[in-house]
Amino acid sequence: MTIVEMAAILVAVTFVVLVGFLVPVMIQVRKTVAESEQLLAKMNHDLPPLISELKGVSRNVNDLTEQARLGVEHAAVLLHAVGEVGESVQHVHEVVKGSSGSMLANVASVVAGVKAATKVMKERFREDGGHHNGG
Repeated sequence: MTIVEMAAILVAVTFVVLVGFLVPVMIQVRKTVAESEQLLAKMNHDLPPLISELKGVSRNVNDLTEQARLGVEHAAVLLHAVGEVGESVQHVHEVVKGSSGSMLANVASVVAGVKAATKVMKERFREDGGHHNGG
């Protein structure tokens, strides 16, 4: 056997070993490519409706956000009005509270005056000995 024949046999054996290793790898690559094609086909089928639903959800969220914003604006107006009513009630309360002190003093003065007048009248009736009817 010559060196060329040995080199040819070595190349042939190497080629056979290489093909033996590459065949299972190529089979696995083919399976992977087939599964990838199935996955892409399923995604092409399922993805458009999903995107459409996401757009619908996005529109609904935007509508709800707008409604919430309007509700907050209305609530702010209502709370502002309630605050103004509260301020008015507080002002009226302060006025009543302030005037009630003077009103109580006035009532106490009138009661004291009535008591003094009745005392004086009783004393005069006792001194004079009876009722006077203008004569």
